[in-house]
Amino acid sequence: MTPLIRTATASDAAGAICTLHRSITELCVADHENDAEKIEAWLGNKTVGAWERWVARDDAVLLVALREKTVVGIGMAALRGEILLNYVHPDARFSGVSKAVLAAMERDLRSCKVPRCELESTMTARCFYESCGYTQGKDNAAILSKSL
Repeated sequence: MTPLIRTATASDAAGAICTLHRSITELCVADHENDAEKIEAWLGNKTVGAWERWVARDDAVLLVALREKTVVGIGMAALRGEILLNYVHPDARFSGVSKAVLAAMERDLRSCKVPRCELESTMTARCFYESCGYTQGKDNAAILSKSL
């Protein structure tokens, strides 16, 4: 089932924060190695207050992917050409949600005449991004980019 992808609103906060927390804690084990301090640092800005600030940004696009009115994916891209967030709910992993959210962010960036997009990838997501056409730069192995 293809998710509905739309611009995020403040009312999405509870579902989005839940999805962010579950995605990070359950799917990104290769990155945080179940280290409580690493997890807490990663989750530190994944709050309702932060969500409200992200929704209000005029220099970024914040999207949610919905299935049956439940937030199953979140994406945020800075209009300068940087993917800032791309997370999927564990129950929706490998179902096309992340790919659909990424494609929507890339489309929005292209509509703003952004020629190239970059992101800092986790170890968990690296193969996913490479399969979507992102390649490693010279200076930092974690930074991937793609021509739009």
